[in-house]
Amino acid sequence: MLYSVLEQAGGLFTGTALCLGGIVVTLALFLLVTAIKIVPEYERLVVFRLGRTAGTKGPGLIFLIPFVDRGVRVDLREQVREIPHQTSITKDNASISVDFLWYYKILNAEDSVLQVGNFESAAQGMATTTLRAVIGGITLDQALSEREHINNNLRTRLDEVTERWGVKVTNVEIREIIPPRDILDAMNRQMTAERVRRALVTESTGTQEAAINVAEGARQAAILQANGDQQSAVLRAEGQRQSQLLLAQGFADALTRISEAAEKIDQKTMTLQYFEALKKLGEGASTKFIFPLEFTSMIENFMGAKGK
Repeated sequence: MLYSVLEQAGGLFTGTALCLGGIVVTLALFLLVTAIKIVPEYERLVVFRLGRTAGTKGPGLIFLIPFVDRGVRVDLREQVREIPHQTSITKDNASISVDFLWYYKILNAEDSVLQVGNFESAAQGMATTTLRAVIGGITLDQALSEREHINNNLRTRLDEVTERWGVKVTNVEIREIIPPRDILDAMNRQMTAERVRRALVTESTGTQEAAINVAEGARQAAILQANGDQQSAVLRAEGQRQSQLLLAQGFADALTRISEAAEKIDQKTMTLQYFEALKKLGEGASTKFIFPLEFTSMIENFMGAKGK
């Protein structure tokens, strides 16, 4: 009986021991899991030891003291956040809706945890108020045409505030600016009028250039025609001069030959020529003839020469 009681007590003790052992092992594994942290390259672990900062750990394998150390993960990669449409009033009292993206990067992990409670919420509120302040200082035309200027102003003002939080605002990009409906209609009418004006200017410029080209073509044609007429007149004058020279040369040659032939003609030949002329005169219808005085002397000489 006693043996049975002892055996039962031993079994109960063994079960309790095993249960306690399991609890201890589980607790040890839990403590081990909570004590070991693996921090990737793009993150840092801000460690708090009994409520005080113990510095920044990582990357790699980090050991924390269970129930003493607490770690807060901080992502060092560049982040982008969207600010939804915000209604803002411009300097000339025009209501517009603006939304934009802003990019930031944490440079000091410890300050980003210690200096601000909820960085993203605080930054979003600050971005909306800064946007209204920037838009309120410019006119509607500037807001629509100078986006780069607005981006730079927003980035500068946001960076001035987030710098004390260990955060750098790297870029701000406005995505869309929506003016009121009536302003959009006026802008469309203005754009249509501007396009019509440009079309008229382009058409008038084309007409002007065409008229200039036609006039220039006519002037060039007239110049070419005048040059052609001048060259033609020069050629005609040159041809006439050559023709006259040749004609004069022909007359000169003929006179030379006549002179040479006349030197060979004697008085008898001349008398015979006069007789031939008298023969032709006798064949005519005239009844009166006039003979030069030299003709009688020529006949006397001719008759004398014949008698000899």
